[in-house]
Amino acid sequence: MKYILALDQGTSSSRSIVFDQSGHIVAMAQREFRQIFPQPGWVEHDPNEIWDSQLATAREALAKAKLTARDIAAIGITNQRETTLLWNRRTGEPIHNAIVWQDRRGEPLCAQLRAQEGAAAQVQRSTGLIIDPYFSATKIRWLLDHVSGAHVAAAQGELAFGTVDTWLLWKLTGGRVHATDVSNASRTMLFDIRHNAWDHELLKLLHVPDSLLPQVWASSHVFGESEAELFGAPLPIAGIAGDQQSALFGQACFKAGLAKNTYGTGCFMLMHTGAQFQTSANGLVTTSAAQPTSTPEFALEGSVFIGGAVVQWLRDGLRAIKGSGEVQALAESVPDAGGVMFVPAFTGLGAPYWQADARGAIVGLSRGSTVAHIARAALESIAFQSAALLQAMSRDAQAAGGHAVSELRVDGGACVNNLLMQIQADLLGIPVVRPQVIETTALGAAYLAGLATGVYKNLDELSAQWQVERRFHPTMPRERAQELMANWERAVRQTVTT
Repeated sequence: MKYILALDQGTSSSRSIVFDQSGHIVAMAQREFRQIFPQPGWVEHDPNEIWDSQLATAREALAKAKLTARDIAAIGITNQRETTLLWNRRTGEPIHNAIVWQDRRGEPLCAQLRAQEGAAAQVQRSTGLIIDPYFSATKIRWLLDHVSGAHVAAAQGELAFGTVDTWLLWKLTGGRVHATDVSNASRTMLFDIRHNAWDHELLKLLHVPDSLLPQVWASSHVFGESEAELFGAPLPIAGIAGDQQSALFGQACFKAGLAKNTYGTGCFMLMHTGAQFQTSANGLVTTSAAQPTSTPEFALEGSVFIGGAVVQWLRDGLRAIKGSGEVQALAESVPDAGGVMFVPAFTGLGAPYWQADARGAIVGLSRGSTVAHIARAALESIAFQSAALLQAMSRDAQAAGGHAVSELRVDGGACVNNLLMQIQADLLGIPVVRPQVIETTALGAAYLAGLATGVYKNLDELSAQWQVERRFHPTMPRERAQELMANWERAVRQTVTT
């Protein structure tokens, strides 16, 4: 039997998972790395820590599985998206810390762009995105503008830009390959997703030289081989996808109308729209789906910036719990949130609100409020934000002549929380479906790599492997759910300071 090694480089940790051919986990290793906060609203990572932690977990996972490079058919990479790195092509050294997707320092430039007549429409028409510091383009500009000598070095072709997948690919191949896949390129705000090509008009608009850019391939593609000394023999790197598109693929959402939500540091909901480039009228973005071939495929996406990270804040900021695993018991110790609403807009609000200057708020407090009510409101905030996304998605689907989503497939670390999943089903009014393998982000990367190397024949074979672990059916009356959503929207309006 052949195995696939999936590298899952996330926002707070690097993980590696060895999958067998049937999609089951054989071994896993994980390491957290530093989160760097230079000032409010700024978030950075050390690129070398990303690489060191990822390589260490890959070797550890292989050792745990008692496998060698000879047993591995391919490597697949999935990664935190939009996070932006620039490095020197000759030395391979980064010129600055990576600027993380959560980082908001690009907002002043975004405000300038929004004020330019036609710029917002130009960006959405080509990239499917809205102008926001979430995406890579303004992060690149910030690095070029603020790192000494960067503009000159870029103009002379000495620098390379990459999202995290490109950085890992560069390191794995010893600097031989500077490339990315369509799903990651689609998150830069510089990529024409209809034609799968860098948009030279947008590059001019953002003053980003094209000499920085990686080559772009389909998500299932043999990008190159790893250096022999890393794992004992060269291994083909044959699948790359941004984490959310990878999770959509790992959930076997290959057809229009299928949707998934990933509950990680943030929450990310994607609905496959097939070959249809569909512009959202409800605050979502259009993005490239993970593509097995060069044929463009699309998805509607909504991004919640703070999902599971609100539990980390309860632990590290409020010190209400000692470990993340305690939150369900604390939240279940009260029957409801007692009127408390928690909007965790720590780094602004993402879809469908897009309020970069929003800040977190806890509203509805009374003398009877306890830390348990706040914990439950924190959990509920994850479900409220995700419900707002699905409502927007359903409105877009119906406007395009499609059907509302009939079930939501879920994955990510927080989906193991049964209380959260039940709250989610109650708010949505549709079943929430948890698969047997919830590591679907890594699984998607493994599937893409397996398709490119002949481990799998086709998508039908992959669809047959997806299996349900549990369905959460809604039990709350729709009138009550609608009332709660209205309360949530009122709380959201109180977080916007301008």
